[in-house]
Amino acid sequence: MLVSEVMLQQTPVVRVLPVWEEWLRRWPGPADLAREPAGEAVRSWGRLGYPRRALRLHAAAVAIGASHGGNVPDTYPELLELPGVGSYTAAAVAAFAFGRRETVVDTNIRRVHARLLSGSALPAQALTAAEMRLAAKMLPSDTGASVRWNASVMELGALVCTARSPKCGKCPVRSSCAWLAAGEPPPTYTPRGQSWHGTDRQVRGAVMAVLRVAEAPVAPELFQRAPADLGFEPLGISIPLAALHRLDPAPEQLERALAGLLSDGLAELHPGGFRLPA
Repeated sequence: MLVSEVMLQQTPVVRVLPVWEEWLRRWPGPADLAREPAGEAVRSWGRLGYPRRALRLHAAAVAIGASHGGNVPDTYPELLELPGVGSYTAAAVAAFAFGRRETVVDTNIRRVHARLLSGSALPAQALTAAEMRLAAKMLPSDTGASVRWNASVMELGALVCTARSPKCGKCPVRSSCAWLAAGEPPPTYTPRGQSWHGTDRQVRGAVMAVLRVAEAPVAPELFQRAPADLGFEPLGISIPLAALHRLDPAPEQLERALAGLLSDGLAELHPGGFRLPA
Protein backbone atom coordinates (compact mmCIF):
# COMPACT_ATOMS: atom_id res chain seq x y z
CA MET A 1 0.00 0.00 0.00
CA LEU A 2 2.80 2.42 0.86
CA VAL A 3 4.53 1.69 -2.45
CA SER A 4 1.38 2.22 -4.50
CA GLU A 5 0.46 5.45 -2.73
CA VAL A 6 3.89 6.94 -3.38
CA MET A 7 3.94 5.78 -6.99
CA LEU A 8 0.47 7.18 -7.66
CA GLN A 9 1.43 10.70 -6.64
CA GLN A 10 0.94 12.83 -9.78
CA THR A 11 1.03 9.66 -11.91
CA PRO A 12 -1.95 7.80 -13.47
CA VAL A 13 -2.73 4.20 -12.57
CA VAL A 14 -2.14 2.91 -16.10
CA ARG A 15 1.52 3.98 -15.91
CA VAL A 16 2.03 2.87 -12.33
CA LEU A 17 0.58 -0.65 -12.50
CA PRO A 18 3.35 -2.48 -14.43
CA VAL A 19 6.11 -0.77 -12.43
CA TRP A 20 4.31 -1.50 -9.14
CA GLU A 21 3.89 -5.17 -10.06
CA GLU A 22 7.56 -5.53 -10.97
CA TRP A 23 8.62 -3.61 -7.85
CA LEU A 24 6.68 -5.95 -5.53
CA ARG A 25 7.87 -9.03 -7.40
CA ARG A 26 11.45 -7.94 -6.84
CA TRP A 27 11.02 -6.47 -3.35
CA PRO A 28 8.01 -8.04 -1.62
CA GLY A 29 8.92 -6.52 1.75
CA PRO A 30 10.69 -3.44 3.08
CA ALA A 31 13.76 -5.46 4.10
CA ASP A 32 14.20 -6.70 0.52
CA LEU A 33 14.33 -3.15 -0.78
CA ALA A 34 16.51 -1.88 2.07
CA ARG A 35 19.22 -4.47 1.26
CA GLU A 36 19.63 -3.04 -2.25
CA PRO A 37 21.57 0.14 -3.13
CA ALA A 38 19.39 3.22 -3.45
CA GLY A 39 20.40 3.40 -7.11
CA GLU A 40 18.58 0.15 -7.82
CA ALA A 41 15.34 1.71 -6.60
CA VAL A 42 15.92 4.63 -8.96
CA ARG A 43 16.77 2.26 -11.83
CA SER A 44 13.59 0.25 -11.29
CA TRP A 45 11.51 3.43 -11.12
CA GLY A 46 11.67 3.53 -14.89
CA ARG A 47 9.81 6.40 -16.53
CA LEU A 48 7.28 7.13 -13.79
CA GLY A 49 8.73 10.61 -13.30
CA TYR A 50 9.70 12.45 -10.12
CA PRO A 51 12.34 9.78 -9.35
CA ARG A 52 13.12 11.30 -5.96
CA ARG A 53 10.10 9.28 -4.85
CA ALA A 54 12.16 6.13 -5.43
CA LEU A 55 14.87 7.45 -3.10
CA ARG A 56 12.24 8.26 -0.48
CA LEU A 57 10.75 4.77 -0.66
CA HIS A 58 14.21 3.28 -0.26
CA ALA A 59 14.89 5.53 2.74
CA ALA A 60 11.50 4.59 4.20
CA ALA A 61 12.33 0.89 3.80
CA VAL A 62 15.61 1.41 5.67
CA ALA A 63 13.80 3.31 8.44
CA ILE A 64 11.13 0.61 8.71
CA GLY A 65 13.84 -1.98 9.27
CA ALA A 66 15.68 0.15 11.79
CA SER A 67 12.71 1.37 13.84
CA HIS A 68 9.74 -0.91 13.17
CA GLY A 69 11.14 -4.43 13.00
CA GLY A 70 10.75 -4.58 9.24
CA ASN A 71 6.97 -4.02 9.34
CA VAL A 72 5.24 -0.96 7.90
CA PRO A 73 3.86 1.01 10.89
CA ASP A 74 0.08 1.10 11.13
CA THR A 75 -0.65 4.49 12.72
CA TYR A 76 -0.71 7.96 11.20
CA PRO A 77 1.95 9.49 13.51
CA GLU A 78 4.40 6.64 12.89
CA LEU A 79 3.83 6.67 9.14
CA LEU A 80 4.31 10.43 9.06
CA GLU A 81 7.77 10.01 10.58
CA LEU A 82 8.97 7.88 7.65
CA PRO A 83 11.21 9.66 5.11
CA GLY A 84 9.23 11.17 2.27
CA VAL A 85 5.80 10.35 3.72
CA GLY A 86 3.50 13.36 3.90
CA SER A 87 0.16 13.94 5.54
CA TYR A 88 -1.98 12.53 2.72
CA THR A 89 0.10 9.38 2.24
CA ALA A 90 0.21 8.68 5.98
CA ALA A 91 -3.57 9.08 6.27
CA ALA A 92 -4.29 6.97 3.17
CA VAL A 93 -2.04 4.07 4.25
CA ALA A 94 -3.38 4.15 7.82
CA ALA A 95 -6.98 4.12 6.57
CA PHE A 96 -6.89 1.77 3.60
CA ALA A 97 -4.14 -0.64 4.66
CA PHE A 98 -4.84 -0.77 8.40
CA GLY A 99 -8.48 0.32 8.78
CA ARG A 100 -7.76 3.42 10.83
CA ARG A 101 -10.12 6.37 11.11
CA GLU A 102 -8.21 9.12 9.33
CA THR A 103 -9.22 12.09 7.20
CA VAL A 104 -8.04 11.28 3.69
CA VAL A 105 -8.17 14.21 1.27
CA ASP A 106 -6.95 13.75 -2.29
CA THR A 107 -7.81 15.69 -5.46
CA ASN A 108 -10.89 13.57 -6.15
CA ILE A 109 -12.29 13.99 -2.65
CA ARG A 110 -11.63 17.73 -2.75
CA ARG A 111 -13.55 18.03 -6.03
CA VAL A 112 -16.56 16.10 -4.71
CA HIS A 113 -16.66 18.26 -1.58
CA ALA A 114 -16.34 21.45 -3.64
CA ARG A 115 -19.30 20.59 -5.87
CA LEU A 116 -21.52 18.72 -3.49
CA LEU A 117 -21.16 20.96 -0.45
CA SER A 118 -19.76 24.31 -1.60
CA GLY A 119 -21.30 24.67 -5.04
CA SER A 120 -17.95 25.31 -6.73
CA ALA A 121 -16.94 23.68 -10.00
CA LEU A 122 -13.43 22.97 -8.71
CA PRO A 123 -11.69 23.13 -5.34
CA ALA A 124 -9.17 25.83 -4.54
CA GLN A 125 -5.90 25.59 -6.43
CA ALA A 126 -4.10 24.57 -3.22
CA LEU A 127 -5.44 22.59 -0.27
CA THR A 128 -6.79 24.90 2.43
CA ALA A 129 -7.33 24.51 6.16
CA ALA A 130 -11.05 25.07 5.56
CA GLU A 131 -11.16 22.06 3.23
CA MET A 132 -9.45 19.88 5.83
CA ARG A 133 -11.93 21.01 8.49
CA LEU A 134 -14.84 20.23 6.17
CA ALA A 135 -13.47 16.79 5.34
CA ALA A 136 -12.94 16.02 9.03
CA LYS A 137 -16.49 17.14 9.81
CA MET A 138 -17.94 14.88 7.12
CA LEU A 139 -16.00 11.79 8.24
CA PRO A 140 -18.24 9.22 10.00
CA SER A 141 -17.40 8.61 13.64
CA ASP A 142 -17.51 4.81 13.23
CA THR A 143 -14.09 3.53 12.20
CA GLY A 144 -15.28 0.99 9.64
CA ALA A 145 -17.72 3.45 8.11
CA SER A 146 -15.00 6.10 7.91
CA VAL A 147 -12.77 3.83 5.83
CA ARG A 148 -15.66 3.03 3.47
CA TRP A 149 -16.55 6.72 3.30
CA ASN A 150 -13.04 7.73 2.27
CA ALA A 151 -12.92 5.04 -0.40
CA SER A 152 -16.41 5.82 -1.68
CA VAL A 153 -15.93 9.57 -2.01
CA MET A 154 -12.56 9.01 -3.68
CA GLU A 155 -14.09 6.62 -6.22
CA LEU A 156 -17.02 8.97 -6.82
CA GLY A 157 -14.57 11.71 -7.75
CA ALA A 158 -12.41 9.44 -9.88
CA LEU A 159 -15.21 7.77 -11.87
CA VAL A 160 -18.28 10.06 -11.81
CA CYS A 161 -17.53 13.55 -10.49
CA THR A 162 -14.56 13.97 -12.78
CA ALA A 163 -12.76 17.25 -13.46
CA ARG A 164 -13.88 17.29 -17.09
CA SER A 165 -17.27 16.01 -18.31
CA PRO A 166 -18.68 14.83 -14.95
CA LYS A 167 -21.31 12.09 -15.29
CA CYS A 168 -23.95 13.88 -13.24
CA GLY A 169 -26.73 11.62 -14.57
CA LYS A 170 -25.08 8.65 -12.86
CA CYS A 171 -24.29 10.43 -9.60
CA PRO A 172 -25.99 8.88 -6.54
CA VAL A 173 -26.03 12.22 -4.70
CA ARG A 174 -27.02 14.56 -7.55
CA SER A 175 -30.22 15.59 -5.74
CA SER A 176 -28.09 17.05 -2.94
CA CYS A 177 -25.41 18.65 -5.13
CA ALA A 178 -24.98 22.37 -4.46
CA TRP A 179 -23.16 22.84 -7.77
CA LEU A 180 -26.04 21.42 -9.81
CA ALA A 181 -28.54 23.42 -7.75
CA ALA A 182 -26.58 26.59 -8.57
CA GLY A 183 -26.79 25.89 -12.30
CA GLU A 184 -23.32 24.42 -12.75
CA PRO A 185 -21.33 27.66 -12.52
CA PRO A 186 -17.98 27.53 -14.36
CA PRO A 187 -14.69 27.31 -12.46
CA THR A 188 -13.04 30.53 -11.35
CA TYR A 189 -9.72 29.44 -12.86
CA THR A 190 -8.43 27.25 -15.67
CA PRO A 191 -6.34 24.29 -14.51
CA ARG A 192 -3.02 24.22 -16.30
CA GLY A 193 -0.80 21.19 -16.64
CA GLN A 194 2.92 21.47 -16.17
CA SER A 195 4.90 22.14 -19.33
CA TRP A 196 7.39 19.49 -20.37
CA HIS A 197 8.96 19.92 -23.81
CA GLY A 198 12.14 21.94 -23.71
CA THR A 199 12.17 22.23 -19.93
CA ASP A 200 14.88 21.33 -17.44
CA ARG A 201 12.62 18.50 -16.28
CA GLN A 202 12.69 16.95 -19.74
CA VAL A 203 16.47 17.15 -19.88
CA ARG A 204 16.76 15.69 -16.37
CA GLY A 205 14.53 12.81 -17.45
CA ALA A 206 16.66 12.16 -20.52
CA VAL A 207 19.85 12.14 -18.44
CA MET A 208 18.23 9.76 -15.94
CA ALA A 209 17.27 7.44 -18.82
CA VAL A 210 20.97 7.19 -19.70
CA LEU A 211 22.04 6.53 -16.12
CA ARG A 212 19.37 3.87 -15.57
CA VAL A 213 20.77 1.62 -18.30
CA ALA A 214 24.46 2.41 -17.77
CA GLU A 215 26.50 -0.42 -16.26
CA ALA A 216 29.45 1.89 -15.53
CA PRO A 217 29.91 5.60 -14.80
CA VAL A 218 29.06 7.78 -17.81
CA ALA A 219 31.78 10.23 -18.81
CA PRO A 220 30.59 13.88 -18.70
CA GLU A 221 31.62 14.50 -22.30
CA LEU A 222 29.14 11.84 -23.48
CA PHE A 223 26.28 14.03 -22.28
CA GLN A 224 27.69 17.01 -24.16
CA ARG A 225 28.80 15.50 -27.46
CA ALA A 226 27.56 12.67 -29.68
CA PRO A 227 29.62 9.46 -29.37
CA ALA A 228 30.49 9.60 -33.07
CA ASP A 229 32.15 12.96 -32.51
CA LEU A 230 34.22 11.43 -29.72
CA GLY A 231 35.39 8.55 -31.87
CA PHE A 232 33.84 5.61 -30.00
CA GLU A 233 30.53 3.88 -29.38
CA PRO A 234 29.48 3.52 -25.72
CA LEU A 235 28.10 0.10 -24.84
CA GLY A 236 24.51 -0.21 -23.67
CA ILE A 237 23.56 3.47 -23.55
CA SER A 238 23.46 4.43 -27.23
CA ILE A 239 19.66 4.66 -27.52
CA PRO A 240 18.91 6.87 -24.49
CA LEU A 241 22.03 8.91 -25.19
CA ALA A 242 20.83 9.58 -28.74
CA ALA A 243 17.44 10.62 -27.35
CA LEU A 244 19.18 13.11 -25.06
CA HIS A 245 21.22 14.57 -27.91
CA ARG A 246 18.08 14.95 -30.07
CA LEU A 247 16.78 17.36 -27.44
CA ASP A 248 19.86 19.49 -28.14
CA PRO A 249 19.86 21.12 -24.71
CA ALA A 250 21.88 24.30 -24.23
CA PRO A 251 25.11 23.67 -22.32
CA GLU A 252 23.86 25.63 -19.31
CA GLN A 253 20.60 23.65 -19.27
CA LEU A 254 22.49 20.35 -19.31
CA GLU A 255 24.74 21.65 -16.56
CA ARG A 256 21.69 22.59 -14.45
CA ALA A 257 20.19 19.15 -15.01
CA LEU A 258 23.34 17.32 -13.94
CA ALA A 259 23.89 19.61 -10.95
CA GLY A 260 20.27 19.14 -9.88
CA LEU A 261 20.53 15.35 -10.06
CA LEU A 262 23.66 15.46 -7.90
CA SER A 263 22.00 17.80 -5.42
CA ASP A 264 18.89 15.60 -5.18
CA GLY A 265 20.94 12.47 -4.59
CA LEU A 266 19.75 10.87 -7.83
CA ALA A 267 23.28 10.71 -9.27
CA GLU A 268 26.83 10.55 -8.00
CA LEU A 269 30.02 11.83 -9.64
CA HIS A 270 32.93 9.40 -9.66
CA PRO A 271 36.34 9.57 -11.36
CA GLY A 272 34.84 7.80 -14.39
CA GLY A 273 31.78 10.03 -14.58
CA PHE A 274 28.14 10.05 -13.45
CA ARG A 275 26.25 7.04 -12.14
CA LEU A 276 23.20 6.20 -10.05
CA PRO A 277 23.69 6.38 -6.26
CA ALA A 278 25.25 3.39 -4.54
